[in-house]
Amino acid sequence: MKHPILYTLILLALYGFTPSEGPGPKTSSTKWLVSKGGSLKVNGSTNVNKFSCAIPSYTSPDTLVLKNCGSNGTISLTGEVSLPVNAFNCGRAMMTSDLRKTLKATAFPHLKIRFISLSANPITVVKQDEFKGMVEIELAGVTKQFEISYTFTRTSKNVIRMVGERSINFSDFNLTPPKRLGGMVKANNQLSVEFQLNLLDIS
Repeated sequence: MKHPILYTLILLALYGFTPSEGPGPKTSSTKWLVSKGGSLKVNGSTNVNKFSCAIPSYTSPDTLVLKNCGSNGTISLTGEVSLPVNAFNCGRAMMTSDLRKTLKATAFPHLKIRFISLSANPITVVKQDEFKGMVEIELAGVTKQFEISYTFTRTSKNVIRMVGERSINFSDFNLTPPKRLGGMVKANNQLSVEFQLNLLDIS
């Protein structure tokens, strides 16, 4: 062949040309099943004492999806957990009733946590590590976005315990802190929220 370059161009024109994939960003995903043993706890205070209320057991089989979006370092975490507000127990009937009423449990029976992102990939955790992440919390018909502090602990080869902590205010959700005895005992605006989920790797 006297003109190999011309011949090559003709072949490319006839059959097309598809560039090979380079080492660009790749997306990998991991699925976690939310297994038994989860819980949610809120700690607060009044002008006279402290209180703690909890949903002691979370058993709904929700699934979370972790996606590592390649070289840009973005880690997305999608999925949500939905917790029944009427499951809150403060250890005292009066306080339990007041909290459920304040959170409008009848009109809005579920507190929802929707996951958005993580600052790093917890799949690499060998024992324990700490990360940040973004979530949406839906409570009493109001949805707000918050940054959460996480502690991830590997409890077995395929199970990671995720503990998230964040301080929120009743007023974040347009709620008024409960009060008793004509206003003599009044809860403070701030609550410390901690939720724990056991995540089973099913990917």
